Amino acid sequence: MILKLLILILLLFLSGGSCFAIDTPSAEELYFEANRAFKEDRYQEAIKGYFQLIDHGYVNGHLYYNLGNAYFRAGQLGQAVLNYKRAQYLIPRDADLNFNLRYALDQTQDAISEDQNFLKQAFFWLDDLTFRELMWGFAALNILFWSILVLRLFVRPEWTYYVFIVLLIFWLVGGASLGVKWLQLSTDQRAVILAEEVDVLAGPDSNDTVLFKLHEGTTIHRERIEDGWSLIRLSKNKRGWIKSSAIEQVLKK
Repeated sequence: MILKLLILILLLFLSGGSCFAIDTPSAEELYFEANRAFKEDRYQEAIKGYFQLIDHGYVNGHLYYNLGNAYFRAGQLGQAVLNYKRAQYLIPRDADLNFNLRYALDQTQDAISEDQNFLKQAFFWLDDLTFRELMWGFAALNILFWSILVLRLFVRPEWTYYVFIVLLIFWLVGGASLGVKWLQLSTDQRAVILAEEVDVLAGPDSNDTVLFKLHEGTTIHRERIEDGWSLIRLSKNKRGWIKSSAIEQVLKK
């Protein structure tokens, strides 16, 4: 019974709700005006309104989701994919977001799957959790873990031993998950092609050989930037140079 209660508390800490809180009347008015513009098919006005909110620091998964929807309706597939992916950092379990992102990716011309490295496969649950949720979950685990440890210094009923072992396992997995998530975010160099079509060249020069072409909405990995050019990678053996202006990084740093 106690073990079930501890697991329930852990799940409550890990379950992250996301709401869009607006502090000032002017921001609230801007948000509803942008939503109204979207409903009335005035997509460019909606995009402008959502960007104004983002520029004022109102960063929220649902805001990026709405922005992605507006871009998709406006026919700007690259920007739609970009903002859907940004929304995924903040509301990764949102069913509507994930459906719309999959639908948008189905419209892209380049059939390219994202890399699945060892850490991503081993810690597969991290895609469904935000960094903030992991921090709160690990904080809760720390409180429970050290509380049981202190309790066992004074009394040692048999059940505390089993609870301690279970919490120790969760504590180790939780700490490792938090560390891996931080590593993933700090090294995330994914970017989205925004140009309708772009040549991928053998070097950072317009006169270099064209290796292949990429199209709007394709997700790539940017390895480095050099004089307005970006070295991008699709897989271990497929890379090349494109104009930096043709792409935008998913995670803003």
